Amino acid sequence: MATHNELGQLGEGLAIDFLQKNGYKILETNWFFNKAEIDIIAQKENTLAIIEVKTRTNTDFGLPQDFVKPKKIQLLVKAVNQYVEQNSLDVEVRFDIIGIHKEDNQFILEHLEDAFLHF
Repeated sequence: MATHNELGQLGEGLAIDFLQKNGYKILETNWFFNKAEIDIIAQKENTLAIIEVKTRTNTDFGLPQDFVKPKKIQLLVKAVNQYVEQNSLDVEVRFDIIGIHKEDNQFILEHLEDAFLHF
């Protein structure tokens, strides 16, 4: 497996651990609809959190969350609409980003709730 794939899987594992420790129930990981992949679908109370995980070995070219582009956001919105309809859910939907980067041999995790409001 390519190194970037391994890093991505490591980041998603760290994100899942973080979310579970903070009261989220993980409903799906790597859920696909058409060309969109949702990294993590989690629920906390009546909120469905759609979480994009970005992991980088450093921040030389910017923070991991800076790499979520408008095209990706459009795909995620379409995918989550399908997921909510398919599962007949009546919940609030929120789009989050978990940015992870390595610093001094440890991973730093930042959870940005309602992240797409800032685009």
